Amino acid sequence: MADSFPATISGPTSKERKYDRQLRLWAATGQQALEDARVLLVNSDGPLGSSSTGVTGVAGVEALKNLVLPGIGGFTIVDPATVTEADLGVNFFLEEESLGKSRADETCRLLRELNPDVQGYSYSKSISDLLTDPDFLSRHKLVIISGPTKRSTLEPLCQKAQELEIPVLYVHSLGFCATFSLQLPTEFPIVETHPDPESTQDLRLLNPWPELAAAAESLGDLEAMDDHQHGHVPYTLLLLRFLSQWKQTHGAMPDNYKEKSAFREFVRSNARTKNAEGGEENFDEAVAAVLKTISPFSLRSSIREIFEMQQCQQLTTNSADFWVIASAIRTFYNAHGVLPLPGSLPDMKAQSADYVALQNIYKAKARKDVEEVTATIRQLESQLGRTTTILDREVEVFCKNAAHIKVVRGRGIAQTNEDTDAVTLKALRSGLAMPESLASIFIACQIIDAVVDEIQSKPAQNQLSVDDEGLWVAQKERILALLTRDDPTPLDEEAQESIDNAIQEIRRAEGGELHNIASLAGGLVAQESLKVLTRQYVPLDNTCVFDGARSRSEMYRF
Repeated sequence: MADSFPATISGPTSKERKYDRQLRLWAATGQQALEDARVLLVNSDGPLGSSSTGVTGVAGVEALKNLVLPGIGGFTIVDPATVTEADLGVNFFLEEESLGKSRADETCRLLRELNPDVQGYSYSKSISDLLTDPDFLSRHKLVIISGPTKRSTLEPLCQKAQELEIPVLYVHSLGFCATFSLQLPTEFPIVETHPDPESTQDLRLLNPWPELAAAAESLGDLEAMDDHQHGHVPYTLLLLRFLSQWKQTHGAMPDNYKEKSAFREFVRSNARTKNAEGGEENFDEAVAAVLKTISPFSLRSSIREIFEMQQCQQLTTNSADFWVIASAIRTFYNAHGVLPLPGSLPDMKAQSADYVALQNIYKAKARKDVEEVTATIRQLESQLGRTTTILDREVEVFCKNAAHIKVVRGRGIAQTNEDTDAVTLKALRSGLAMPESLASIFIACQIIDAVVDEIQSKPAQNQLSVDDEGLWVAQKERILALLTRDDPTPLDEEAQESIDNAIQEIRRAEGGELHNIASLAGGLVAQESLKVLTRQYVPLDNTCVFDGARSRSEMYRF
């Protein structure tokens, strides 16, 4: 008998129960994108020096943990290192039996235990060796790199990923300091940006469509209503009715702040002060909504910029679905002067039947707008000779979020070398000029990258160490000279002292990680990874710095 029950009253599936919390965040489409993704973790590319006891790669493993738990499709760990005693002290995804074994194999084995739905692979070799296979990198949707990493590894990997339009996250976790940078493709469009819910409500009170205007007119005489009815008229309909009356007496809708304030008082004056059921909350809601909702529609500058981009105006057969839909939305806007109606309605004091009826009016209009946009898309697909059809679901989601779509212009991994552009150097100097700036931590991490690069590029017999004083001094002077390349004004004493303090912290840790800081950094990196993989929410642009000693973080666009 149980098999005959309709699906609508069946309980959630085991998968829905398992991933319930995250399905609330990014819905089934986001979860599917996650399950279709495979993440590459490059955990090290060689030793930090002959006498270094520092442990690296913990932040990367912690980030991967936070991606395995919500169910990415698979992951690959590349790490040529073997497990040492120091590793066992800070990496929770190693055990005593792991000592002397491949760090890639052991961390992969223990990470797989977290979620049997996720496939894991490991390679105990350098990423440089694996990149000789032209198909290796293209199997992945995201690359996470744990620093410090030498430039001869980092730069080719980032360049290859950029060519394949694969995002890259480069993370340092050193002592109490952590930084990470995100490299996105040149143009990274996001439809589901998840803005503040209040900003997504489009009530169209100044230009109601016929069905909405008719609903306001059907109210009849407000004065003839009993107290219960009068106190439960949805505030949207109240505002529509009073706007119509205002226009009749003033000749136009309230336009400026003074007129809107006067209109607000007009609305307030129509509330019944002696309602038998107490105050009239619906009128309070209407008064509060005046300044937020009585405004003509205006296109956000970010949306206008998207409409003016060449990809939107000059479609080709190979244009991404995003640009085809954006072009159709642009056609809709040019025809109507507004974007498709999202169809959402805020909560309000009203009788259930009245609220549902009003909600259905908004939903019906939203569906009609989607149908118009879809028809335009089908025409474009035919004109372009596209062999694939954009799903109706994608069009519906795009229309619902049309006012808040975003195209992030990606930049490369932030670095300080001879090729660093003037914009990045200026941003660095501006950051250092701020009181208690954390930009110095970023610079210290760049210095250790250069130190490691120097160590690993020398023959093994030189016995160089990450703690070599001469290497740090030389690389610090190099970066200070770079910072004054375009602006000869020396850094002030406070900025130089801040850099020295950051260097001291990293050197104190001998280039190694502390688990609590690495775990937090891994969580932050995983959060940005989820944004990128699901293409929901707006990702970092493009560098984050964390100071664990003071529990402070800052974001920079380098």
